[in-house]
Amino acid sequence: MFGDLMGMMGKLKETQQKVEETKKRLDTVLVDEKSNDGLLSVTLTANRTIKSITINDALLEDKEQLEDYLILTLNKAIEKATNIHETEVAAVAKDGIPNIPGLDLFK
Repeated sequence: MFGDLMGMMGKLKETQQKVEETKKRLDTVLVDEKSNDGLLSVTLTANRTIKSITINDALLEDKEQLEDYLILTLNKAIEKATNIHETEVAAVAKDGIPNIPGLDLFK
């Protein structure tokens, strides 16, 4: 019984390390998003860190329009990055969780 428990603890520790490695790797996965008309583009990492924002000069003339473009485009990019992040981390975590009867967390 204790051997099984020690084995599970080791597996959990290994899984935790793999999750951390995956999170570091996601710093190198880039997500690009553009406004519908291409006047604004943003690039984020899958860990949701903004890497770049490119704004067409036409948007600089209207502050409200620029703010709207930023909100819409950044929200779309963050949603994509979050989906990638959650999918990757969940896949690593699911592979590493020991089979404990009654503990179906990742189904």
